[in-house]
Amino acid sequence: MNKKTYKLSENRVWRIYLGGKLLDEFRGSEGTDGYFPEDWLASVVPANNPPRPDTPEREGLSKTCDGEYLKDIIDADPSGCLGKEHIEKHGENFGVLTKFLDSAERLPIQVHPDKHAAKTLFNSEYGKTEAWYILDSRKINGEDPYILLGFKEDVTAAQLKELFDKQDIPAMAELMHKIPVKSGDVFLITGGTPHAIGPGCFLLEIQEPTDYTISLEKCNTLGEKLPDFLCHMGIGFDKMFDCFNYINYSLEELLKNFNLSPKTIEDNENFSLTRLIGYEATPCFSLRRLDVKKSFTRKNENAPSALVCISGEGKINSTPIKKGESLFVRADALTTEFEVEDGYEFTVLECLPPC
Repeated sequence: MNKKTYKLSENRVWRIYLGGKLLDEFRGSEGTDGYFPEDWLASVVPANNPPRPDTPEREGLSKTCDGEYLKDIIDADPSGCLGKEHIEKHGENFGVLTKFLDSAERLPIQVHPDKHAAKTLFNSEYGKTEAWYILDSRKINGEDPYILLGFKEDVTAAQLKELFDKQDIPAMAELMHKIPVKSGDVFLITGGTPHAIGPGCFLLEIQEPTDYTISLEKCNTLGEKLPDFLCHMGIGFDKMFDCFNYINYSLEELLKNFNLSPKTIEDNENFSLTRLIGYEATPCFSLRRLDVKKSFTRKNENAPSALVCISGEGKINSTPIKKGESLFVRADALTTEFEVEDGYEFTVLECLPPC
């Protein structure tokens, strides 16, 4: 393996909702839904899960195909892996987390802290602004895929807490916009914005590197009581409402602020590069789509990246990659070589850390 580039193993993570069928099929196997609906890609973030009898060691952290933890590789050589400029700005942390996520049921109505709330409530330098790139979808029980996003009417913390205490989930959902989604859609969800991914959404999520999720639902869809920790993440039922931004949006305002439009940066005979999420939208991360048509080499930007293949197959820095697989490229890799073989083309998503 080229030690400037690390191929990563599958890294499924337990969650409280069902899904994963489209993710299995995406990787070429027979799909089934279960409680491992996410795969964390190039992850140096531990999963914030309650203990389970079968909890794996260091759940959430990515391993290379050689069995090494990516976090250990970065910790052993932060300057080479991340670059001096990145470390000066963000410390010895990759600064971003990317996931495949496939939902067979609606996720709990939830919110993630912005940077201020994360610092105040969790003593964390990172909140959890995130973004979704819809890859595919399916109908669940005859319903088209959708997301819930943002308050559509005035609401106060006291009103929201009253509905939470009653566990009036339909009323809480009614406070939010219901938006149909399709393949190719891009949504930015800033920290503090209430949201829920609906059933039937298969997406790539890119986010700040934490697992802080404040949930407004105390039970799963089977009616089983969940640990209180999964609602408030240890800060208590009162303080959890400090994580919400109580901003109401019209649908037009919401889509203008959070539904991003991809923009082609460059298109030539070798590749097409499309900006899905730029640093002008958020300083927290960037996401670009690279459609590789012919073999080429390009100069790197002295920054680390995660590369996720979403179609076709080829080689990156002599490392074979195919649909559903991911790589971590170190900052000290001066160039990246993209190789097309036997006429195959392939597409990768470039997941970049904070600017």
